Amino acid sequence: MNNLDLVIDNATYVVTSDSQDRVLRDYAIGILDKKIVAIQSARTLKGATTYDAKGKLIAPGLINTHTHLAMSLLRGWAEGVSLQGFLERVWAAESLIMNPRNVALGSQLGALESLLAGTTTTLDMYLYPDAAHKGAASTGIRHITGPLFFDFTGLDGLGWEMRLEIAKKWQQVLQEVGGPDVPAYLMPHSTYTVSPDHLVEIGKLAKEIGASISIHVSENLRENDDVQKRFGKSPTAILKETGILESHTLLGHGVHLSDEDIESLVGAGAAVAHCPGSNLKLGSGIADIKKYRDSKLCVALGTDGCSSSNDLDMWAVIRMAANLYAQSNGPENLRANQIFRMATIEAARALGLESSIGSIEVGKSADLISIELNKAHLIPLHDTFAQLVFAAGRGDISDVWVDGKQVIANGKSTLIAFCQLSKEVEAAMQTLRKEFHG
Repeated sequence: MNNLDLVIDNATYVVTSDSQDRVLRDYAIGILDKKIVAIQSARTLKGATTYDAKGKLIAPGLINTHTHLAMSLLRGWAEGVSLQGFLERVWAAESLIMNPRNVALGSQLGALESLLAGTTTTLDMYLYPDAAHKGAASTGIRHITGPLFFDFTGLDGLGWEMRLEIAKKWQQVLQEVGGPDVPAYLMPHSTYTVSPDHLVEIGKLAKEIGASISIHVSENLRENDDVQKRFGKSPTAILKETGILESHTLLGHGVHLSDEDIESLVGAGAAVAHCPGSNLKLGSGIADIKKYRDSKLCVALGTDGCSSSNDLDMWAVIRMAANLYAQSNGPENLRANQIFRMATIEAARALGLESSIGSIEVGKSADLISIELNKAHLIPLHDTFAQLVFAAGRGDISDVWVDGKQVIANGKSTLIAFCQLSKEVEAAMQTLRKEFHG
C-alpha cells in the first residue's frame, strides 16, 4: 500500500488490544487521514513519513476515564485528609485561583503531563469547561469534557439556568475549539451536590442533545450514608430514578456499589471509572472490580485529579489496580492483559468510543504510543503484558500520536514550549502561596 501519510515500521512488538489481544512481532502500521488503514508485516508499506520502531513496542494510547486536569495547579495541596476534608481544603484554594485563565493553564499542564506519560484520551470534569477544553486541546490530546453542574452558585458564579444554557450550546463550543473529535458530555458533580429534580433536567437535556453523562458516585461510605439519609436511597438508585442512566453514563469511582446498584448499572449499559490511587490515598476504600466485571459491568481506569492522586500517571494506576486485584482475589486469578485492557479498549467502551479508539485495528483513529524497550528494567521480555503492567512506566514513552499527528517526539511536546508553561504556572501560584503562607 502506497501514498500513506505515515508508516510506523519495523515495530518489534505491536500490542493491539483487539478482541484476541494479539501481540504482533516485526510489524508495520499504515496511517492515512488520521486513521489506521493497514497493519501488516514490516517493510511492506510506504508513506510520506516513516517512523522506525525497531526496538520499540507500539500500543494503543492509554485512556484516563476520570480526572480533573486543572487541579494540576493544586498538586500536593490537600495532604493527610479524607475525601470530605480534601474537598474543604481544595474548594478554599480554588476560590482564590481558579479563573478561566488559570483553568486553561492547569488543563494545559495536566494534558501535557498526560501525553508525556502515554495517555492520549482523557475525560476531564472541571469548572470553566470551555477554558479547560481550549487549554488541553492545545497540547493535541483527545480531551473530553462538558458543562459542570451544581445546585448552588459555584466558584464560577453560575446559577442553574445559566448552566443549562451553556450545556445547550456545548456542541458549538467543541466545534469552535477544534482538536481531535470528542463526544459531548454533561457533568453533574454528584448526587450530594445536584438534587434529584435537577438531575431529571440533566437527564432530559442529555437525551435532547445526544450527550453522555459523567458523575461522581459512591466514592466513600460517608457519601453513601449521607445520600441515604437525605433521599432514602443509594446514589445509583437516584441516577436510575431520575433518568440519568437512560443516557450513556460513566461513574467516577463507584467504590461502594451494592448488588442492586450493580444490576441497575449493567442493565443501563453504564460503566465505572476505577481510581485506585486516589481512593487509597483518601481512605475511600477499594472497589471490588472482580465482582463488577463478573457481573458484566464495564470497568475502566482513571487517575482522578492531581490534588488527590498527585499525578496523572496511568501506568501507576494500571500497576496499582493489578496489585489490588491480586491481593483481593488471589494472584492466580490475575490476568495482566485484562488489566491493560481496562486502560485501553475497555476504557474506550466506558466512554462509548470503542468503535474509534482503544485498540490498534484498521479503521480506528491512530492514537498510538511508542515504548522504548532497550532499558534495564524492561529486559528480558518473557511476557509482554506482564512487562506493560508491572514494569513499564511513563519514562519509557518516547513518541505519541493522536489522530495520526505526532504530539510527542523523543519525549518532548511538538506543540507546547514547556519552559514558557513552567514560568506561567509559577506566576499563577504566587497568589495562592501569598494568601495561605504569607
